[in-house]
Amino acid sequence: MWQVERLAEDLRREELHLSPYATKSSQAVRERPEEEDPLRPPFSRDADRILHSRAYTRYIDKTQAFYLFENDHITHRVLHVQLVSKIARQIGRCLGLNEDLIEAISLGHDIGHAPFGHEGEGYLSELCLEHDLPHFLHNVHGVRLLSRIEDHGRGTNLTLQTLDGILCHDGEVHSVKLQPQKDKDWKRFWEEVRAKEEDPELPLTPMTLEGCIVRMADTISYIGRDVEDAITIRLISRDELPEDVTRVLGRTNREIVNTLVRDLIFNSYGRPYVSFSPEVSEALRLLKEFNYERIYQNPAIKTESGKIRNMFRVLFSRYSEDLEKGKEDSAIWEFYGPMEECYKLTTPPAGVVRDFIAGMTDDFFRNQFESTVMPRSFGYAL
Repeated sequence: MWQVERLAEDLRREELHLSPYATKSSQAVRERPEEEDPLRPPFSRDADRILHSRAYTRYIDKTQAFYLFENDHITHRVLHVQLVSKIARQIGRCLGLNEDLIEAISLGHDIGHAPFGHEGEGYLSELCLEHDLPHFLHNVHGVRLLSRIEDHGRGTNLTLQTLDGILCHDGEVHSVKLQPQKDKDWKRFWEEVRAKEEDPELPLTPMTLEGCIVRMADTISYIGRDVEDAITIRLISRDELPEDVTRVLGRTNREIVNTLVRDLIFNSYGRPYVSFSPEVSEALRLLKEFNYERIYQNPAIKTESGKIRNMFRVLFSRYSEDLEKGKEDSAIWEFYGPMEECYKLTTPPAGVVRDFIAGMTDDFFRNQFESTVMPRSFGYAL
């Protein structure tokens, strides 16, 4: 009896204390109905399921912006995800939004990334298109991973609101203002997934204000941090930052984050949307342009790109062959073998290879290439 009372009290507290624009626990919708947990609201359960997933543990060695640097102070994907969660929950708390939903979306937003970050994503997408698969996009794959691949193909049965936030988190897209598109159901959601696969440039908007916050926090968390990492590896110097940016946002990551968070809260408080001020938004746009030109596309960090692209091709071909021949001693069989029949029946062989490679960490990817391609020493004797 006390469990029912506890759940009812949580729901009453949300109605009393959350913003009228917040997503309430009572609105949570799952694809497969399940019994409610009296101790954890539905979005809190989503966050726990993501945190305890096997895919989440692989964040630890996935590229954020820079790879192949032997520097312990360079940001990895796991730290970026934690920063997004912290920043987004701080903004959400000030705006009276659902922090459980914000945390769930934040923890899962990049879980679909392939090894070697956005560069690896591009190489894997090339291979997908060559094998009659849709474009590979990390946000779409994150949805696929959590709903159709994790737990041996059974999925984690997350809420629609959490999966929608993961799908629509495009932090690379510059948005001055975001207002949620609330009229979504499961049918509309899966239509958006398929449409995004066909057209990677298709703009999508989250269905919740919490999803909008995470999308903005994604940008806030990486934009200044990538500058600091670029300075650490001596790719740029701080003096190169545009004056029109530093005058408005500041010169350090700490100043940039503080400016963006405060501006977003001030311009979004009590409103059904989230927005930066025009001046701050323009400075952020200029900083994004600077980062893309001077950091992400800098030839100095692209010298190994051709090798990595070839590694993707070699492994994709090898695993495709192993799967076709039924080689159960191949590494891909450790992924494919335990899968439920529903996954095996609905996923073509090239899709299985895509899913296996996409889940790899950078180190595992390189180790697999070495063990697959490089000859093994027999040592002193057989």
